[in-house]
Amino acid sequence: MKLTVEGICKNFGEKEVLKDISFSISSGDALGYLGRNGAGKTTTIRILTDIFRADSGSVMLDGKPIDFNKIKMGYLPEERGLYQKSKIKDQMQYIGELRGMSARAAKDSALALLKELEADEHFNKKLETLSKGNQQKIQLAVALLHDPDIIILDEPFSGLDPVNAALLKKMIVKEVERGKLVLFSSHQMPYVEEFCEHICILNQGHIVVDGRIKEIKRAYPRNRILISPEIPPTDFLAELTAKYGEIWGKITSDTQIIASDMIVTLRNTQDKSRIFALMSEFDTVEQVRVVEPTLEEIFVEKAGDVLDNSDR
Repeated sequence: MKLTVEGICKNFGEKEVLKDISFSISSGDALGYLGRNGAGKTTTIRILTDIFRADSGSVMLDGKPIDFNKIKMGYLPEERGLYQKSKIKDQMQYIGELRGMSARAAKDSALALLKELEADEHFNKKLETLSKGNQQKIQLAVALLHDPDIIILDEPFSGLDPVNAALLKKMIVKEVERGKLVLFSSHQMPYVEEFCEHICILNQGHIVVDGRIKEIKRAYPRNRILISPEIPPTDFLAELTAKYGEIWGKITSDTQIIASDMIVTLRNTQDKSRIFALMSEFDTVEQVRVVEPTLEEIFVEKAGDVLDNSDR
């Protein structure tokens, strides 16, 4: 199964929110859909969930216009949308029936999901009695209740402690491995890198980055080298320059000491092999590797323009 968004545009009055947006996601893949507040992420998600329609462009499923009445879609919104004063079991059963499930099937699915999330003890409780983290687990269970084909997760780890985050991670990974199509939106870049091989970065209504994370990172200059010595880096640098000072000055333009590591900037990327050869001369070097930009650094570079305060 392949979901394709082609040339989506959306205006609200005179404000152009989405400007010719195109991307695709395939089964068994998770797309990290990233952008600052106001970039257009929520508008895209609302079009994908048929809350409202695009002004132009199309949403295709396996090459045909998507039929929202036939496809099963699960959506975890950033803002919680369940009823605080109603019992969880009643809400989940009701939502399951709205999605075409029998009362029994909805209850069984709800209990199974909550057990997997270690939240089944809350099944008969009112939502308002739960912590923020447990409420988020209930929201995820609701999104997965009817075994959807397409799963859209907007800030799924909001408010979770590390233990509960691990439970959600395990469940999301399982859904990806089952061949589900997952769109994952978050400002927490480590989670994005953990789940997604493919990312899109949205900036002021335009997609400014679209591709595989590994390929995007490798497109950056590979002239920064991390060196981790066993001894204090200041001592190692003194030893290094005493032995190879002339060569070191020719091939490097900058050396930074960060905590227990050194980060060296090469004058020429072709000198990587010379750096690795030099480091092999020292028994005190534990690690030498190319420093790639983090996803957070790429995000700041590509989406760092000033935006308005819109939630769209």
